Amino acid sequence: MPPESQIPSTSEAAPRRFAASLGSFYGALFGLSGTHLPFFPVWLKAIGIDAAWIGIIIAVPAVTRFTVLPIVTALAERGQVLRGAMIVTAFATALGFAVVGTQQAPLAVFLAYACTACVWTPMVPLTDAYALRGVARYGLDYGPLRLWGSAAFVIGALVCGLLVDVIAPRHLIWVIAAAAALSAAVSLGLRRLEQPRTVPAAQPGGSAPLREPGFVVIIVAAALIQGSHAAYYTFASITWQSFGVGGLTIAGLWALGVMAEIVVFALSPRFSLPPSVLTVIGGLCAATRWLITAQQPPVAVLAVVQLAHGLTFGLTQVGTMGLLMRRVPIQVMARGQGYFAACSGVVASGASILSGAIYSRYGQGVYYVMAAMALSGAVLMWLSRGLLRDHPQSAASGG
Repeated sequence: MPPESQIPSTSEAAPRRFAASLGSFYGALFGLSGTHLPFFPVWLKAIGIDAAWIGIIIAVPAVTRFTVLPIVTALAERGQVLRGAMIVTAFATALGFAVVGTQQAPLAVFLAYACTACVWTPMVPLTDAYALRGVARYGLDYGPLRLWGSAAFVIGALVCGLLVDVIAPRHLIWVIAAAAALSAAVSLGLRRLEQPRTVPAAQPGGSAPLREPGFVVIIVAAALIQGSHAAYYTFASITWQSFGVGGLTIAGLWALGVMAEIVVFALSPRFSLPPSVLTVIGGLCAATRWLITAQQPPVAVLAVVQLAHGLTFGLTQVGTMGLLMRRVPIQVMARGQGYFAACSGVVASGASILSGAIYSRYGQGVYYVMAAMALSGAVLMWLSRGLLRDHPQSAASGG
């Protein structure tokens, strides 16, 4: 089978087919996240695992992002087999979650989940690299492609929220495993990736993005802002459940945030501010969001605060991808995404473990630390605006 990058375009319908297959896969991939993020910690608690162990287990995917993940993305890029790597990791992830569901002892769950995370965590950066290559090849916009993942996240969270009031929490893992199996099936429909019509101009750092200071600033600042969501991802559902909030309401709160995210992705082609400014706005909104969350607001206030997720995550993601498109040559985008994921993994794993320790002692006070992280990321990006303006031409031009 020839490398995907060597297969020529044969139809003007190719962009539509590419967008449809990628949108479907984004949907399946983040539908899995929609069942996993809110309710995997609930399942862990239901089988008797304590808060300290939960913090450690939830940190595992973040650790694999800076250990195994960069190796997988580099191998996929070197072999020009992004699509093949996405399919293989999708099927391995489905098998992994099935194995996790058979375990109950903390150490056994940790080991099974660690193996699963090694193949699961590369899926998002591989998919984003695949998406950005498609953006360059077909002249598409990232946001409208990515919003299908957010929409599926909402559906996954709502379905799981309905089920949590119907089935025992200890069985939620099988809902997660089923979502993983669906993403594996959908991966078979991904289109083969084609070469951009023009070769992107060389950028500082060339095939070694880490040598470019601007790239390092981007991934560190974005990692701090996105990593500030660690306490929310790990303990939000547990906290709300302890306050007497029902499963469907919990799912609704998660859904509100992601619905706002969808709106941001849909409107992103109309944004005129520089990507660096979008990222700064996302970081400042995150700091504000966590300060309010630390006050243990009632559900009505939480519902409003959750809408800020569109800015804290969505706008930060749009800004970060825009910056990476400008500064990373498209032919090494998978490697760039791998470095970004690795940096995010270092920050998120530390934040998750720290969150577990702080939450077990101070509860909602953990969000003050998250606010400080988000603010530091926004400040770093703001102070580096001049550096990021040095090379405004897109590394992915010509499509």
